[in-house]
Amino acid sequence: MTNIDEIKTLNEQYFNWLRDKTVLREVGDNWTEITTPFLDRHNDCLQIYVKPEKNNVSLTDDGYIVSDLRMYGCDIDSPKRKSILQEMLNGFGIKLVEGRLEAHGNRKEFPQLKHNLVQAMLSVDDMFYLSSPHVASLFSDDAASWLDASEIRFTPKIKFVGKSGFSYNFFAAIPKSTKSPERIVQPINNPDKNSVQRLIFEWDDIKETRWPGSVIYPILNDSKSPINSTILLALEKYGINGILWSEREKYKNLLAS
Repeated sequence: MTNIDEIKTLNEQYFNWLRDKTVLREVGDNWTEITTPFLDRHNDCLQIYVKPEKNNVSLTDDGYIVSDLRMYGCDIDSPKRKSILQEMLNGFGIKLVEGRLEAHGNRKEFPQLKHNLVQAMLSVDDMFYLSSPHVASLFSDDAASWLDASEIRFTPKIKFVGKSGFSYNFFAAIPKSTKSPERIVQPINNPDKNSVQRLIFEWDDIKETRWPGSVIYPILNDSKSPINSTILLALEKYGINGILWSEREKYKNLLAS
């Protein structure tokens, strides 16, 4: 058997598996539910819904992906989230309609439409929930939106030079006022030992070059899991007051003054 013949055999096995693991069920109003063998991050089989319409066909996830992400704290309503989501969906030719991922086309296009919808569901599920660069970026976007909504004046993307001569980028600075000192704000999406140690080092290096009394407020993302008490204790030892994202409203007046 040649390599091509062997690959053909393996390919047939894959198609047989795909066919055998796909389950169809009528759900009313000419819609058919298709349970696929592809798994989401919960290890549940993805389901799509198909409706023939004359020479065309409509496919949808019935809002599963977006509603599931929202349920687990990953909203898509900010401008950056919408932009990332739309870019991903455009690559698959999928539309977002009132929270549903949808595909429409000629019946002859059904195999490609089905494939594109399933791939889009998997991609959105993974990219939004599991990709740390996106999540970190989105958490910073959330922090900026909260500052804006709270009418807190801030200068974004600040770079400071420390006493070592090294420069550091910080998320935002809230200017000194007659009531309050300069406040530096730094969101930390994953508040672990490494990220907190880095913040402490950077702040220790720059604080003597800032206005007297300047303070830093790390905003700690506790939406995924509670913050380890050792993290908060380490910050306190260096005179740093961490703001838990879940308790951010308590600090609104402090940052706005």
